[in-house]
Amino acid sequence: MATQALSESRTKVTTAVDYSGSFVRGSYYSGQILNLKSLFFNPKCILLPMPHSEHYLQDFLNYLRIERNLARNTQQAYLDDLADFWSFSARQSVVEPGQVDHQHLTDYARNLKRRKMAGTSVARHFSSLRAYYKFLVMEGYLENDPTQFLDSPRLPSSLPKILNIEDIELLLDAIDTETPLGLRDRAMFELMYAAGMRVSEVCDLTIEQVLMDEDLLLVRGKGNKERIVPLGGEAKKWLVEYLAHGRSALEKGYFNEGIIFLNNRGKPLQRKGIWFILKQLAERSGLKKPVSPHTFRHSFATHLLEGGADLRIVQEMLGHVDISTTQIYTHLDSSYLKEVHSSFHPRARKR
Repeated sequence: MATQALSESRTKVTTAVDYSGSFVRGSYYSGQILNLKSLFFNPKCILLPMPHSEHYLQDFLNYLRIERNLARNTQQAYLDDLADFWSFSARQSVVEPGQVDHQHLTDYARNLKRRKMAGTSVARHFSSLRAYYKFLVMEGYLENDPTQFLDSPRLPSSLPKILNIEDIELLLDAIDTETPLGLRDRAMFELMYAAGMRVSEVCDLTIEQVLMDEDLLLVRGKGNKERIVPLGGEAKKWLVEYLAHGRSALEKGYFNEGIIFLNNRGKPLQRKGIWFILKQLAERSGLKKPVSPHTFRHSFATHLLEGGADLRIVQEMLGHVDISTTQIYTHLDSSYLKEVHSSFHPRARKR
């Protein structure tokens, strides 16, 4: 059959079932095989049968994009999780949302466990399923929600990993600022630490968002929400240097919509590119701690609180909707205070 031939030609196909119907490629479907590049910058090759309910997922995608105003990467994460679930379900001859019951969800949970999926990933998969079924019930497509008693795994509480000031200086000083790429990297990481920006916010940052005369940044975060963040002296210095002497050398005539940080081909730098640059930089600097782009954001918040900044101000600069999300950094700050107390108070050490 045609679908079998197509599945054999794809190296990443997860499932192709022998019956007629519509198929999903990647995490999106509309009754035919689509090129995901036009919707998301994540062209996967997943075939997924959903013969009678193809409008459900399209409506759900519209709901995520329009009503919930979620970022593109978040939409993609929801759809990836649903693609994984329906791929598993198809092998159990479950192809309609109404066929899913508690036992099927339990079997899926066991399948995730057998695949040694991390607890955080399992929790995200379950969250996506709950959101999808809540939407189906809300829209009247289903009467009952089989996920209402689906429990996420208990996750161990863990504090964000941070770098101290010496670690950050070690990383930044290892950048060769005599080259355009070095100027870019120095400006980029200075900015991430100075403004607590997410890696996606850095990738999307445009020249018009930099209010240079006011020493401010207009940052567009999750759900396209905007916030104002101070630029900072060092970050401004290196950003000015990069814009004056680095960025123009990287432009290759491509239309880049004013994106500030470009790769060596003149196109906008992507998330994976920043991860790779930081990994190389950590190795070159001799830093022994694990580090990711988000580590700069964690460090930004923690160092502000250690310096006495108000929690509400830090919440505003991070773009957190709920202050409880920001409060995790107060635990880090408490740990720091305890460490200082035990190190320097004459009666703090146990005898």
